[in-house]
Amino acid sequence: MTDGINKARTGITGFDDLTLGGLPSGRPTLVCGSAGCGKTLFASTFLINGAREEGEPGVFVTFEERPVDIVDNVASLGFGLGDLVAQKKIHIEHVSINPAELAEVGDYDLEALFLRLELAVDEIGAKRIVLDTIESLFSAFQNPAILRAEIRRLFDWLKEKGLTAVITGERGDGSLTRQGLEEYVSDCVILLDHRVHNQVSTRRLRIVKYRGTAHGTNEYPFLIGEDGFSVLPVSSLGLGHRVFDERIASGIDDLDAMLSGGGFHRGSSVLLSGVAGSGKSTISASFAHAACQRGERALYFSFEESEQQTVRNMRSIGMDLQPCIDAGLLACIAARPTFYSLETHLAVMLREIERFQPSLVVLDPISAFIDMGDPLEVQSMLLRMIDYLKSKGITGVFTHLTHAQGEAKTDAGLSSLMDAWILLLNREVHGEFNRELYLLKARGISHSNQVREFVMSASGIRLIEPYLGAAGALTGSSRRYEEARTRREEAVRTAEIARLQEKIAQRRRRTEAQIEVLTAELEADEIELKSIVDQENSYLTQVKVDAAEMAASRGAGKA
Repeated sequence: MTDGINKARTGITGFDDLTLGGLPSGRPTLVCGSAGCGKTLFASTFLINGAREEGEPGVFVTFEERPVDIVDNVASLGFGLGDLVAQKKIHIEHVSINPAELAEVGDYDLEALFLRLELAVDEIGAKRIVLDTIESLFSAFQNPAILRAEIRRLFDWLKEKGLTAVITGERGDGSLTRQGLEEYVSDCVILLDHRVHNQVSTRRLRIVKYRGTAHGTNEYPFLIGEDGFSVLPVSSLGLGHRVFDERIASGIDDLDAMLSGGGFHRGSSVLLSGVAGSGKSTISASFAHAACQRGERALYFSFEESEQQTVRNMRSIGMDLQPCIDAGLLACIAARPTFYSLETHLAVMLREIERFQPSLVVLDPISAFIDMGDPLEVQSMLLRMIDYLKSKGITGVFTHLTHAQGEAKTDAGLSSLMDAWILLLNREVHGEFNRELYLLKARGISHSNQVREFVMSASGIRLIEPYLGAAGALTGSSRRYEEARTRREEAVRTAEIARLQEKIAQRRRRTEAQIEVLTAELEADEIELKSIVDQENSYLTQVKVDAAEMAASRGAGKA
């Protein structure tokens, strides 16, 4: 609720957010559009939610349908209008207008109607009122001057009573209503549109004017489903997205290892692009499975395969999604792209996201929408989805089918909006196709720039380290052949080195043996020399002794 005029909440999903609080309280609101666009349902929802949730009783004035028909029409939506009527929270007043039975004479006016409405309002203490539809009421007037005067008088009467009013009107030629006056005297004008393009119908809502307050001015898709009337004001989103430093795993360890720190940032948008059969759906399912393994919820939108087909296909690589579905952690919603219009697809997806509250959402593939409309419309629709997921902090995984090998662009022109882009390749070498994975970008994360071979088997998904040959990165049989050839060459080199090492060892042993022989001979010579030296020393010593004795015997030293 913003400062300014008071507002009455409608309880219509998305609409109160779009109008920053609801409809102008105590003032008339005109809801106009062609037949079948949802005017009566909008008015009924406004009235029922007011009585049920806001404590504001209301009067439903119908000029066409009987009260029992009004009750039956909304019974399928679970509104319980009959119970509210019985509790005197809502009063249905049926006013039958038959122009053939009326004669416009003199100052004929709506005074009797005002008295009738006042009695109904006072009976239940009504705060809200619905008039459905105004054309039926004024069909009795043939004089344009009287008609315009009574329209103004009716709107003034509603304001004087302080009633929050919703008045439905049929679309006119060249104007919002047939009389062309109601839109000028109403404080709020809402235009509902139901258009058909290429045999696909789309419902859209636009707030033409809203006095005294700001409001969304674009066209917004709305749904009429089992929950009633709901509006999704997705085009009003800005760029104030929350940023996460937390990392989440992809479910493929080798892929996470390619990013510094491991894994992608939570709340980021990840694009998987590649030709048919390159593994886009498999990797996106791995993201969803990993989220469920963390105890988080994941929502998988498939536009090509049914839920059971997806579950069966993933079992072939050892990934069983059924326990995740049974535990309520994974929801798979499958629908053909042509089943709804672009805007309705968007509205349905965002409604399901609001219901399921997932931490991760998969769209597989977004390229399925390319042929459904103008490229700018497709881009706008997907941009709204990306912005919505980012605003909620939800990680988005988008797959895109490319028609050319290694094409670094998308038909929807959304590659620049993605935080991470994984490019999947199928290469034909020597008569076989091999899958390759290239991490084209990952904002805010240092990552590997290598091309990895992408292998799927019953044991899971692996990214094989690249083998760089003379002709570049090799995969499949070429990689295995080159690895075998390298192993053979390495074996030959290893054997040659071993042979040379043995030869040198033998030479070393022979040399060492020769050294031992020479050492032994040298030691023998040294022993012999020592013996000769010892003998010589002994001889000299003995000579000295003999000389001394000789001298003594000759009487040396006598007088």
